Amino acid sequence: MSNWNCLNVGVVGGGIGGMSVAIALRRAGHAVTIYEKSDYAGEVGASVSCAANGTRWLHEWGVDVAKGDPVVLKKLINRDWKTGEPVSIYDLDDYEERWGYVYNMFHRQYMHAMLKDSALGEEGEGTPAVLKVNYRCRDINLHTGEITFENEAIAYHDLIIGADGIGSAVRGILGIRPEKKPSDQSCLHANVTTEEAVKAGLVDYSQDSALEYWGGQEGKWDKIVLSPCNGGKLLSYYCFFPREQGDYTTQSWGAESRSTDELLAPYPKLDRQVFGHLGIGKEIQPWRLWVHEPYPYIQRGNVCLLGDAGHPMMPHQSQGACMAIEDAAALGILFSRRYFSGDIRQALAVYEEVRLPRVTRVQSAAARAAYNINERIGFSCNKEIPTYRVEDQKNVLTIEEMNAYDMYKDIEEKLAVKQGQTYMGSFLCGLPVGLELPSGIVIGAA
Repeated sequence: MSNWNCLNVGVVGGGIGGMSVAIALRRAGHAVTIYEKSDYAGEVGASVSCAANGTRWLHEWGVDVAKGDPVVLKKLINRDWKTGEPVSIYDLDDYEERWGYVYNMFHRQYMHAMLKDSALGEEGEGTPAVLKVNYRCRDINLHTGEITFENEAIAYHDLIIGADGIGSAVRGILGIRPEKKPSDQSCLHANVTTEEAVKAGLVDYSQDSALEYWGGQEGKWDKIVLSPCNGGKLLSYYCFFPREQGDYTTQSWGAESRSTDELLAPYPKLDRQVFGHLGIGKEIQPWRLWVHEPYPYIQRGNVCLLGDAGHPMMPHQSQGACMAIEDAAALGILFSRRYFSGDIRQALAVYEEVRLPRVTRVQSAAARAAYNINERIGFSCNKEIPTYRVEDQKNVLTIEEMNAYDMYKDIEEKLAVKQGQTYMGSFLCGLPVGLELPSGIVIGAA
């Protein structure tokens, strides 16, 4: 576009979303400064899912994915709560062939370091982003683009992105007051090393290269989720149970490790193999779970929200990081030489129109999957198993919907409408017209 110009971009928050958008916007030719409220010293380890709809952007941005030491997932396995026998398996053997990219599972710290290298490093397109730590956002002037920090520093930016997580300060500055309630479910997270599990004579789950679940078929809140990461050396466990058995809604991650007795207490009848794994768990931390209603908007003026700041969701679709990466990709495209007309507000209006419907759909599906694993992407297609029940078959979220999505087409469609042009593409909201989803929905059908 002839009106393209280099913007001075401020990103509030230096987590996975903040680093992702810094990569996308530096590649688009802009000058990016990231402001992080901490110094990262308190970062603790848990796993992060990155399905094909997230992985594709890492490759497009030239990120060195190997630095993240991922496990490439081969299966999703749901096991019987008591016996550990598989109840439902979703095979990912043809996943890369179908979708062009693998399903990666990262350790959060490794993934963050990988993205940080791409955002700040000399290699790669564009000018390296600048990172400033211990910069906690106090206020933003939505008219002038002035950010005031608690250390009294002031910065001015043409475009400001709030990537500051579920407790976002930028969200409040935009006037969004979340409607939220504590989940009926609590969660403790624990790390187990494969080496220690094998030494204890326990099953080596790392050999499965799978996301594994115990429970979730019975409409109850009890569920164990195992995510392998660090090439299988670390097993990351998310242990869910009813909130009345332990309420962690006001607890913060990063405090002293909880005891294994506390971790095991809700699970007297759990499969003895995974029970044994949890018994040697380390770094046992509570995970606050709140259910947020979708926000009415995610941008105002020259400021927008990204990731958990704009659409916190329950973890049960393993799409939180992917949605933040997709947000970053959308901004990278909208502010690229090909699409940016020079009108920041128009670009952010399109960003909202592209992102809000998609993230809201994932939010809703994640809330349903909290108590019914059949709603989870992948298992939602396993209609032949005897225990398969879903709320509404037409409304289930499927791998096809997530991975056949073309963000460029979605942006072109929305941008054409904004600019008073006719969109001639054969896509609707980023999905190919005529695509039949396993839910029975045909894209574009009346």
